Amino acid sequence: MNRLLWAVQILLALLFLFAGGAKLIMPMDQAATQLSMPVWFLHFVAVAEIAGAIGLILPWLLRIKPWLTPLAAAGLLIIMIGATVVTLHPKLTAALLPFITGVLCAFVVRGRWRGAS
Repeated sequence: MNRLLWAVQILLALLFLFAGGAKLIMPMDQAATQLSMPVWFLHFVAVAEIAGAIGLILPWLLRIKPWLTPLAAAGLLIIMIGATVVTLHPKLTAALLPFITGVLCAFVVRGRWRGAS
């Protein structure tokens, strides 16, 4: 189970690093019109995704405050719930990716919560 959790954590960390980095690099006027959200909110989500990606790996790996790993996964789960709701409106199938990502975040929360205490 530990190896499966690590695999999921690494995949999620890479996904959120890429997504958050892309939001920060993309020209904000283009991103704001594409996603129809304020620029400040996109920056906030990008920073939260990058911080969450780091939180998925480092605390558990370094064994320094390992309870931060399930907390980071829970924060990313909240972001994915919002992403699922936002993408659900235009197209049902587009909401599948954030939904599955949220399920994987919930898996990490459940799996790591037990070991953190």
